[in-house]
Parts: sequence; C-alpha cells; structure tokens
Amino acid sequence: MIFRQKLWFFLLLGAFVGTSAAAQQPNQPGPAPAANAPLRVIVMSIEDIRRNSVAVKNIRKQIAGFRKEFQTDIQKEESALRSANQELAKKRTILSPEAFAKERRQFEQRVIGVQKLVQKRKRQLDQAQVEAMVKVEGQMNQIVASIAQSRNASLVLRRAQTVLVARGLDVTAEVLERLNKELVDVPVKKPSD
Repeated sequence: MIFRQKLWFFLLLGAFVGTSAAAQQPNQPGPAPAANAPLRVIVMSIEDIRRNSVAVKNIRKQIAGFRKEFQTDIQKEESALRSANQELAKKRTILSPEAFAKERRQFEQRVIGVQKLVQKRKRQLDQAQVEAMVKVEGQMNQIVASIAQSRNASLVLRRAQTVLVARGLDVTAEVLERLNKELVDVPVKKPSD
C-alpha cells in the first residue's frame, strides 16, 4: 500500500514538474502539444492471452496433429532401420569385409537421412507455428492499439514487466474477449516434404 502511494506521488510529481517547466518557457520552441499530454498507461498480460486465446489453442491443436502424423511416419522409418540393422548383422558372417563395410555405409546413410528428415520436419513445424502466431499477434496488436486509442493511453506495458498495477489499467480481459470474437480459427499450413 505504501509502495502504491509512493508510486502515485512520483508519477504526479513527474507530471507536475514536466508541465510546470514547460509552462515557464512559453516562447521556447518545444515538443508538439501531444508530448505535454499526461501520461496514460494500460497494461496487459501477453502470457495470459497466449494461454487462453481460442485461436492459439486452435493453432496448438493443429500443430499437435501434424506432430502426431510425423511421429507415426518417423516410427515407421525407425522400425525399418531396426530391421535393416538386424539383416546387416546377419550378413556380417556371410559377406566379405569390403562388402559388409559397403552395406554398413549404406545403412549409416539411411540413418543420417532419417535424422535429417526429423530435423527438417521439426523446423517445418516450428515455422508453421511461428507463421500462424504472427497472425494472432497482428490481430492482438490491432486490438491493443484500438483500446489504447479509446482510453487515450500513450503507453502499453506488459504486466510481467510491472511490479504493481491498478486493476483499471489492466486490459488483458478486454483484449482476450475481443481477440476470441475476432479470431477463432487460424489455419496452420501443413508442413510437407
């Protein structure tokens, strides 16, 4: 409580000092009139919005579906590699050392190919998720800008970056409500080979 009182005192003091200094020098060229306007702040929790947004949940669901498909494909590849490794082990006594070494190199190339495929698909999934989230972030930014304009706010802060916030300054619920109305489904581009 004492911290809040001190915070308001310093904010008011800063506003008073800033306006009184500008008032004492009326003939001096200065900043545009908007710079003399009082500082109005709103705060929002991006983490809460990302956690509770219908669109973000939809994106996660789509990504999880793609990931499940890819894991199934990779499991098939791994199963084939295990079988090939067992066959190769059986041939060790039958083949000459040179022929076995050649087949072993081919097997190792298949293993490397599967590893590269796993890495490629992971990158594709990450990229697809990023692209979908950019759409959500863009819509969220438009909503925040609209709310800031309607409240004459000149500064928007993340709640995670603040220590103490008056409830009236937190617009998280309003942003989330509007985002859920305006953006429900964001199609995620399915990664392909």
